[in-house]
Amino acid sequence: MEKVQENRLLNELDFEYVRSSGPGGQKVNKTASKVQLRWNINESKVFTEEKKERIREYLHTHRQSLITKKDDLILECDDERSQSRNKEIVVERFKKLIQQTLKKKKKRKKTKPSKAVIERRLEEKKRQSEKKKSRQKIKYF
Repeated sequence: MEKVQENRLLNELDFEYVRSSGPGGQKVNKTASKVQLRWNINESKVFTEEKKERIREYLHTHRQSLITKKDDLILECDDERSQSRNKEIVVERFKKLIQQTLKKKKKRKKTKPSKAVIERRLEEKKRQSEKKKSRQKIKYF
């Protein structure tokens, strides 16, 4: 993603700070170190409708717990005791997620088995057939 586009995208993010249940002991009860990132896909001006649809489709199929009915993407982080560090972590997760959703899947190219593989398979079938025939009872009439 381009630097300019990345900065515009980061400007669209809303952050909310809430009390965390993570590490920190008694400090947890008096500081809001947990960070919630919220981004509305529909209101984004950075991506085209095609890319927005690809993001929505990916999130609805792979990461349903992260997206709301109003197409808000919500990420949370309470890994660290520091609010600023949690914000950095959640922004990095967001960037990775967006890059992952925008990757185009490579189409599978159909391939034929090589001649050598076909010949080996047929030879093996012939050997197996001969082996089975040799185990049969001999019929004289």
